[in-house]
Amino acid sequence: MTIISLIEIKPNDVPSKDYMRYHQFRKLVVELQKRELPSAIVEFVNDNIQLVNHAIDKKFELRKQIAASQKAIIKLLEKELKLVPKGYYRNLWMVLGMTVFGVPLGIAWGQITDNMGTLGIGIGVGMIIGLALGNAQDNKAAREGRQLDVDYKP
Repeated sequence: MTIISLIEIKPNDVPSKDYMRYHQFRKLVVELQKRELPSAIVEFVNDNIQLVNHAIDKKFELRKQIAASQKAIIKLLEKELKLVPKGYYRNLWMVLGMTVFGVPLGIAWGQITDNMGTLGIGIGVGMIIGLALGNAQDNKAAREGRQLDVDYKP
């Protein structure tokens, strides 16, 4: 079973933000077409591509449908095959680092200095910790061949 193609659109056919999303989704589809995927995943990807192709006729729904389909496909690929786009773990761990590490560090630092205005320092440190952990996981995924040659910008 093969992955179907997207309907081709030109940059002038839709607003620029819609075209940027479309182009990003198209790169994902091309990357997936290069890989050997299980039939259940190919079927799921094809269903989402058909939804996007249908939304191309209704231009006002295009950006929303592309975002939803792209998110669903990437989530399934990560869950089932551990395939991720470039920067996936970096983006995930940056947010987790700020909330899990940064806020508690900022609160602790604020209590020590008796100045809660220093909460931002903890969030910054947490972001750096998260970026380091995420980059390490992205590099590991790249070494293991689990990284798609596509950038994902939600």
